[in-house]
Amino acid sequence: MTSGEQGFLLLTSFLGNPERKPLSMAQFRELTKKARLMEKPQTYRELTLADLQQIGCNRQIAERVLYLLSQKEQLQWYLQLSRKKDCFPITRISAQYPQRLRNCLNMEAPGTIWIKGDRELLKAPGVALVGSRDLLDKNREFAYETGLQAARQGYVLISGDARGADRTAQNSCLEHGGAVISIVADELEKYPLRNNVLYVSEDGFDLPFTAQRALKRNRVIHALGEKTFVAQCAFGKGGTWDGTCKNLQNDWSPVFCFHDGSRAALELECRGASLVTCSDLRDFVSLQKHFVSFMK
Repeated sequence: MTSGEQGFLLLTSFLGNPERKPLSMAQFRELTKKARLMEKPQTYRELTLADLQQIGCNRQIAERVLYLLSQKEQLQWYLQLSRKKDCFPITRISAQYPQRLRNCLNMEAPGTIWIKGDRELLKAPGVALVGSRDLLDKNREFAYETGLQAARQGYVLISGDARGADRTAQNSCLEHGGAVISIVADELEKYPLRNNVLYVSEDGFDLPFTAQRALKRNRVIHALGEKTFVAQCAFGKGGTWDGTCKNLQNDWSPVFCFHDGSRAALELECRGASLVTCSDLRDFVSLQKHFVSFMK
């Protein structure tokens, strides 16, 4: 890990301490802009309060930055603990950080993602699958077929490991020899290492489940996939509805919703999604062409 990556973690991460108050990404970006104005010293020395005030930081922010940067022992302890759990950070300034997250989410991209498993899967083409926890039989079939076709067509399946649509698609993909990236909303450290699986979480490897984390990770699922499939959705409520509507509003990825005749599916079509059936899944590339044509 480079000194720059360590500095990023010191400034923006909780490092296992929920009482720690790291910089927000907006504050970090502002600090970075100001730091470009700083004259580089001729010899190495520690950053000082005067340095930060000279580039326009108020005293409160400057003292906070210096305090965060001083916690190097806390960082080393946290990284050592993460390695024992086979969990590793990838920061926004790391070369391995997924370009799709930078490009699609821009200011909303996670500052750091934590991974466990096969990191090479981040480089492979992928499609995302989202959907309800309680599935109708026909919607379960769609989720299963999405996972199967991802495996057959050489795409990594990206989902959220929740009961219902997520696990149906993930298990189908793995059963047919495919690979899965699972964006989890609870403790990354508890997941066992598995062949052809990469687990990903935001902010830390040891954070427990919260409803806010579950909602927040939806944008990562939608943005990582070259296209997003919606197996089932409740109209006007729930994480699937919220994440899909935000995707359509922000153009993170093309959305293909199972044509189940539901009010939710028809409304998502009005907002820009394409309605598809199980038979349409046999060629993901042609779906992309259909979406481009639809948008024109």
